[in-house]
Amino acid sequence: MSTISLKTQCLCKKVSINVAETKPHVDSCHCSMCRKWSGGPFLAIDCGTEVNFEGHEHIKVFSSSEWAERGFCSNCGTHLFYRLKEANQYIMPAGLFDSLDGLESAEFTTQIFIDEKPRYYDFVNKTKMMTGEEVFAAFAGDK
Repeated sequence: MSTISLKTQCLCKKVSINVAETKPHVDSCHCSMCRKWSGGPFLAIDCGTEVNFEGHEHIKVFSSSEWAERGFCSNCGTHLFYRLKEANQYIMPAGLFDSLDGLESAEFTTQIFIDEKPRYYDFVNKTKMMTGEEVFAAFAGDK
């Protein structure tokens, strides 16, 4: 699978982001925290660990769990990332990127926390669907 580099800015342009490599697919999280944070299902791109930010003084971080934190611009409120602390892995909103050059053929591949998805919406895409228990089993690792 090929990878693509991306660049973007928050709404007020005080924070700039360069992503070295991302996989060409979009995923969705339906957990209650992501829905509260994003106002709906969190449509996201796995941007890996090589993400560089300019305008650090405008980035505020909220530790939303023991294993993850969420970052946003303190000036305009743009949601910037969900970061897995231990792996330093950035999951970023798909809508954050003005241009998804190289991702035109990106596929919607996986939905997680499907057991927490409210009944008032459904995606028609055929995707892998994982419950919260399945997500923790797959990604928690041996501790």
